Amino acid sequence: MAPERPDLSQASPAIRAYIEELEAELRRYRQPRQTHGYMTPPPETRGEEVESPGVSEPPTTLNLVTASALGAIKRSPRHLYLRQRRGGMGVFDLETRGDDTPALLAIADESQSLLIFTNWARVFRLPVSKLAESAVHARGESLSERLDFEPGETPVCLLPAQASGYVALVSQSGMVRCLRHHLFGEYLKPGTVLFNPHENGQLVTACWSPGDGDLLLVTRAGLAIRFSEKQIPPKGETGIRLSADDQVAAITPVDEDSSVFILGADGKGALRLMKGFAPNKSPGGSGKLAMKAGKVAAALTVEPGDDVFILTRLGKLIRFHADEVAASEGVVQGVNCISLRADEVVYAARGAPLP
Repeated sequence: MAPERPDLSQASPAIRAYIEELEAELRRYRQPRQTHGYMTPPPETRGEEVESPGVSEPPTTLNLVTASALGAIKRSPRHLYLRQRRGGMGVFDLETRGDDTPALLAIADESQSLLIFTNWARVFRLPVSKLAESAVHARGESLSERLDFEPGETPVCLLPAQASGYVALVSQSGMVRCLRHHLFGEYLKPGTVLFNPHENGQLVTACWSPGDGDLLLVTRAGLAIRFSEKQIPPKGETGIRLSADDQVAAITPVDEDSSVFILGADGKGALRLMKGFAPNKSPGGSGKLAMKAGKVAAALTVEPGDDVFILTRLGKLIRFHADEVAASEGVVQGVNCISLRADEVVYAARGAPLP
């Protein structure tokens, strides 16, 4: 006999949303029906399922790495994350404890190493294979038990190590610094300091860049500035002037033909074409509106055929084709990319198609 549903009126909105999501998942698995040899989703969830018959890609050594705000981390094979339609509910991913919440994503091959950047502008290198492979919905392990974090130090960005290009870093004050790839090689000293966080503010995020293109900085308020990476001196330079109530949300490499996926915390996203967003003559401006959003959560450059992976504060994750979002040269409000209930988007990552 199934247990009676308890009264949830006194529960917090987050707990109610979590339970409602679990109930929706149970309904979906209990009510499939067969159509032409494939499993078709029931009417109440149709449009949220994978667009292929249960497979988004063949098994590979690519992994999706998820980390929390306080440093819990796990890796799961990327092919376990089935592609859904834009606007679906997603699946439960990293499970956190207490006040900790999911915060970061990265896609890396198990043969690569992961660069882990912290708020104190330090960087660590960790082989992906050293992380235990886990199921999609799992707790993960503690980074602080593997790396020598200082009190109050937390991860803010995960990047797969590579043998070319530059790492572009951006601080709370809007300062940008670009460092060559060889500084992050296999002989990297754990905890190497990349700039003085007491002078420039803590590190917010980072990205890989080719070194000879443009960088796009996007703020929480939806403002952005584009400028040539070559204009950043070796010691760093102010990339964007921030108002007192704004902060940097993302940094991403672009050129004239780039498309940038900008995502709000409310789950609405837009694909902004850089041909309609002229570069500044120099860094340090106040930026201009890139997307109408109450709060921008992420911005990343995508290519045709890419997938977008979106992570929420309650640990839900959705994967869908970036091409499902219409591209625009002008300022737009965005379209629904993930269904949210008492939840918000915290991060997004790009998944390139298999070769």
